[in-house]
Amino acid sequence: MRHSILCKLSGTSSHQSLPAEPIHTGPLLETILPVTPGEVSKLLASLPSKSSNLDYIPTSLLKTCHLVFSELIAKLATLSFQQGCFPHSFKTALITPVIKKPNLDPSNLSNYRPISNLNNISKILEKLFLSRLQPHILASPNFNPCQSAYRRNHSTETALLCTLDHVYHSANNHKSTLLVSLDLSAAFDTIDHRILLNRLESTFGISGTALQWITSYLLNRSQYVKLGDSSSGRKVSQSGVPQGSVLGPLLFTIYVSPIASLLSHQGADQHQYADDTQLFIAISPSSASVDLQTLESALDVLSQWFSLNCLALNPDKSDAILLGTRQRNDSLSNISHINVAGSIVPLSETIKLLGVTLDKTLTFHKHVNQVSQSCYYHMKALRHIRHCLDDQTASLIAHALISSRLDYANSILLGSPDYVINKLQRIQNSLARIVLQSDCQAHAEPLLRQLHWLPVQSRIRFKLATITYKALSTNSPQYLASLIHYHQPVRSLRSSDQHYLLSTKCTTNFGSRSFRSSAPVIWNSIPLDIRSSQTIDAFKRGLKTHYFCFPPA
Repeated sequence: MRHSILCKLSGTSSHQSLPAEPIHTGPLLETILPVTPGEVSKLLASLPSKSSNLDYIPTSLLKTCHLVFSELIAKLATLSFQQGCFPHSFKTALITPVIKKPNLDPSNLSNYRPISNLNNISKILEKLFLSRLQPHILASPNFNPCQSAYRRNHSTETALLCTLDHVYHSANNHKSTLLVSLDLSAAFDTIDHRILLNRLESTFGISGTALQWITSYLLNRSQYVKLGDSSSGRKVSQSGVPQGSVLGPLLFTIYVSPIASLLSHQGADQHQYADDTQLFIAISPSSASVDLQTLESALDVLSQWFSLNCLALNPDKSDAILLGTRQRNDSLSNISHINVAGSIVPLSETIKLLGVTLDKTLTFHKHVNQVSQSCYYHMKALRHIRHCLDDQTASLIAHALISSRLDYANSILLGSPDYVINKLQRIQNSLARIVLQSDCQAHAEPLLRQLHWLPVQSRIRFKLATITYKALSTNSPQYLASLIHYHQPVRSLRSSDQHYLLSTKCTTNFGSRSFRSSAPVIWNSIPLDIRSSQTIDAFKRGLKTHYFCFPPA
């Protein structure tokens, strides 16, 4: 009911002021290239061993007899693409309700995410189509360049680096940043198929049998829920894309891509990771009221666009925070809330963004406290079973459960207070003692070297340098690559061929933590032979050896 009401809003006069969406002007994607058995064989080899209840053929058999099945599936896929028809028997999804967060009430059905279990051959067809559709979409200037989900070399970490670069850079210009994190209700489930298909054609140039195939893929899909031995009846999906499908994520990012064009004229910046949307603006005491009005106006426009496109903004679950230095934030203490789609959202002391808890002055102390609590919980469990494990298994478990938490988005911690980094280092030291079954008072440094683990500070620099290498070598993500540039001296010098990056001057230590400032510092400190590595693997090997021999101060 809510979905249909939102869609009907498109006829109201209050929404007529929204700017028109960009029109595709480049080459069209009309036909889909045929599929080769070699393509299918690689996909079969990469399939996980598990099978779905909807699989006609067990996954283990598909993988064992991949030479036979790759020929058959290639013919099926080619015929499907040529006729613009997705097989009807593959349009049924078995829904598994998954709780969104462990601390939510399991008796409240709205706290569950409907994950679609699909036929394996159906997923292979989707992957084959995706490999032909995605390059065309990502090459389009109409695709949101600040969408970091489901794209190579893009991640939650690069998205955070981009957003925080804006915060630090604004602080260097004596401003704070007002950031709003928006929550959408059941975003993947409320996509209007008609709007999506029109957008594919007009904004991204998808036509002919390619558009027919997507139309066939979307329409007349059915789903049912099964819990234990009980199953619901089958229900035809009138909207949305299947969560758990291969094509669903890309189709969703296509659906919301016009947000970038929409907000480009509003004076506020944005970044997206799937349906997680952040709007932010630099704000100073001298123009605080104007800056606040600009951001609220952008939020109103975005709220209208969501309504027109059958997406429901949930102000009650949206958050806002003022980020900057303590002195600058204190000068803006009169700002206590922001209006989001007619609802008052108070400014928070902390905000959780893409798995990282941000505090107002970006010390990351609360984030590290949460990481510490989680790590010590798993370390306690590992300590209890350590005597039952061999060294290799213990190391693997330590990486999977603890080190992965220490490394998640750790590049944003560069420049954090020493007490924050030291807390993470104590966790790593304790973990090394558990893995090597050493005395709790044993010195940690030789243990880390024995395990070939870089200390926390080195791991942070290693991660940032790796992201910098990828940005320079692939120009991806473009929003980070555009922030760094090679140094070009005005006259020929011995340093001209050293591949140094141009350093950005900063007036504050807080501002020096921006990617545009910290990446050149880290990069220029690396020896030339490592910076000149031809592959990312060679770069990582050389850099790890360098940091072991010459740990950063």
